[in-house]
Amino acid sequence: METSDTRFKGFPNADNVRLSETIIVADADYLDDVAFRFTVQGERILGRRVPKADLSQWAVDAALDGGLRADGKSHTTQVLLVHEKANSQLRNFSPSVYATELNAQAFTDPHLGEFLVNDVAVGDMVGKDDYILDVVRLVLGHSEVRRLIVIPNAEEGTLYAELQSALHGAATDQRVTIFTMSAMPGGSFCQEQLAYSVMDALGITAEELEHHMG
Repeated sequence: METSDTRFKGFPNADNVRLSETIIVADADYLDDVAFRFTVQGERILGRRVPKADLSQWAVDAALDGGLRADGKSHTTQVLLVHEKANSQLRNFSPSVYATELNAQAFTDPHLGEFLVNDVAVGDMVGKDDYILDVVRLVLGHSEVRRLIVIPNAEEGTLYAELQSALHGAATDQRVTIFTMSAMPGGSFCQEQLAYSVMDALGITAEELEHHMG
């Protein structure tokens, strides 16, 4: 990744924020935990070491699952990793350290364009769920955002239900996609399986799993 001049800088409370056409906002601690689970299961089933997940590959996969397509145009995607202040890095992804390797960094996919990565540490005044919900509500008010991709921890707490409520009846042409590990009650948004993007980022293919499980 390369240094980027684009930062969120208190994103939900910022005035006149310039947003990209595709926004990915993720509970990074939850995402990291999912990667850990697949690493443990993958090594047990495959009988080989599973390397850390490629964060850039995961972001590209998430953008594709969220509707972004290579159409010959220049696209910009913003990736916001929300995490507890106590966690200074991802343990199951590479690159991993928020302060030096992820925040205000960028990479370019040859087909989908530029990805701008930022992190937000929460915990003192606001929790992750509230922060993510604030981001979603703000993004819904920006017409320049065509795709909103959200990775919440839908296994615990009430964030998923709160997202359902916030998105219900929202007057928007945006495509909103929520990633979960299992099928959840629907709403006025698309649903995608988080497992696919995480497995691909870990280098685990469905064919390899089928071979070892068959």
